[in-house]
Amino acid sequence: MSDQVLAFETDCHLFQDCGYPAPSLWSFEFEPIFTIGGFEFTKPLLLALLGTVIVISFFWAAFSRPKVVPGKLQMVAEALYEFVRRGIAREVMGKKAEPYVPFLVSLFFLVWIFNVWAIIPFAQFPVTSIISFPVALALVVWVTYMYLTFRTNGFVGGVRNLCVPGGLPKPIYVLVTPLELLSNVFVRPFTLAVRLFGNMFAGHTLLLVFTIGAWYTLGTVVGTFYSISSLALTLVLTAFELFIQALQAYVFVVLTATYISGALEEAH
Repeated sequence: MSDQVLAFETDCHLFQDCGYPAPSLWSFEFEPIFTIGGFEFTKPLLLALLGTVIVISFFWAAFSRPKVVPGKLQMVAEALYEFVRRGIAREVMGKKAEPYVPFLVSLFFLVWIFNVWAIIPFAQFPVTSIISFPVALALVVWVTYMYLTFRTNGFVGGVRNLCVPGGLPKPIYVLVTPLELLSNVFVRPFTLAVRLFGNMFAGHTLLLVFTIGAWYTLGTVVGTFYSISSLALTLVLTAFELFIQALQAYVFVVLTATYISGALEEAH
């Protein structure tokens, strides 16, 4: 049972014989909904599957029978698709972006809905604040990046693409080559996952701090003043978090497009 749930159930408030139940790692651990053969099906996994179904269902419903004069659903889906296509893919990759737009669109809205669960009533938890989900998404990007690098350039050209930047004095390559290998093969997927995880973990923790604080400080006149202040700050942080959720999805896909663009460049 998480600390904040325990606080609500025990009716713990300020000026009573109990301390502030601060968020902890327990705030990110959940009892399994059910277990099958040792596999535990938890709330984050449920939200991830539900988010995936929502994204697939939305675009399937919008584009399964496209019309020349689009209906409202198709118009919304086309606007969202064009936002990623023109605002990210074409800006980063140019004309060579077209074959990869569906992948980038899927990735953007999947990351976004995983993030936005944090402010949805009854869900109230960002899936990407569990490190395994950003790692899985980053691995999909990394595998795509590696595959395109070697498919485009062959094995030798792919290694040169990853490790040997062109136009540098030859003695510099002794230092640059291992750094490029480390950066492109290991650091990129690591930072891609950790950046998304860190932002969502921190944002959810902040929301918990002030949400629990609004409950904890109730009970007295002075405490109620604190509670109202904490609740107001919670609402401000929720609006800010909504912006961060979209921004992190945008950054994740911009970096993915950058990696794919680099993979499609011929080694020098």
